[in-house]
Amino acid sequence: MDDDLLDDPALGEEESEQDGLYEHFSVVADKGQTMLRLDKFLVARMEHCSRNRIQAAADSGNILVNDMPAKASYKVKPLDRIRIVLPYPRRDNEIHPEEIPLEIPYEDDDLLLVDKEAGMVVHPGVGNHSGTLVNALAWHLRGTEIADSGGMRAGLVHRIDKNTSGLLVVAKNEQTHARLAKQFFDHTIYRRYVALVWGDFAEDEGTITGNIGRSPRERQKMYVFEDGSDGKHAVTHWRVLKRYGYVTLVECRLETGRTHQIRVHMAWQGHPLFNDERYGGDRILKGTTFAKYKQFIENCFALMPRHALHAQSLGFDHPTTRREMRFESELPADFRALLTKWDNYAATAEKEN
Repeated sequence: MDDDLLDDPALGEEESEQDGLYEHFSVVADKGQTMLRLDKFLVARMEHCSRNRIQAAADSGNILVNDMPAKASYKVKPLDRIRIVLPYPRRDNEIHPEEIPLEIPYEDDDLLLVDKEAGMVVHPGVGNHSGTLVNALAWHLRGTEIADSGGMRAGLVHRIDKNTSGLLVVAKNEQTHARLAKQFFDHTIYRRYVALVWGDFAEDEGTITGNIGRSPRERQKMYVFEDGSDGKHAVTHWRVLKRYGYVTLVECRLETGRTHQIRVHMAWQGHPLFNDERYGGDRILKGTTFAKYKQFIENCFALMPRHALHAQSLGFDHPTTRREMRFESELPADFRALLTKWDNYAATAEKEN
């Protein structure tokens, strides 16, 4: 998976829309390997990984032996090829709980939903050692299995960028964590985002398919490899919600979850997100040359000083009850205010014409 991208300091505080499942370990058993339980075999070979965590991964089908899911009790044989994928990367640094208010629209014994505000970094990293969502979750979940086990990143299954607002699901125990991660890995999680992008579209809906990887020229940016020679397979489905002429409100549904996927896919198609500094959306790309319009855009940037992206919908099967769950998040105040300005601008332009 994209563990190498997520942990790269070059990406700074920007987190990904990543599936949240990472292959941590791959090994081929020696020719002289004696019969040994799979969980014991892996505990002896993996750092910072408990037997309980490995058993939860096995129960969720996240451990493959010779490309087939295997139980923790499986007896490892000579030349077995073993791969394990887990719902969070290894971490050596300790997470310090911090009492930070969170918007939690739903919570039960197994999981909770967080409606993250823009500007909050998801987890500690270079330049962001405190004040993150993970620090807040560690406080909120103190006393639970997932928080007390240490180095578990407080149940985080997936992430969204610092300046993206919206919904994240968080696990409260190992079993839930592994089962949710499996749904992300299988692309059965429903994720719908709302974005304001530059330009208009000829069609009402479409699909963007293009491998995404680190830019060969700028390490802090992601890049679409058109020929498929590099990067990871990425698919974004989009649909027009409202046309303003110079900008368009769209919904984006993720089929995969690569770093900065919506932002880089839209920029690649000539539609950078409005005020997305990293991918060129923080300047006037469409519109008139009138000073009045320039001032209008500058006012819009000041009103919403971040890229216009919100994780609005999140759906999954509950890991314990198996019941289908769907959650919605209202657009935050800055996004609503931005759209109101564009509504007024479009209405004024229509009257003048």
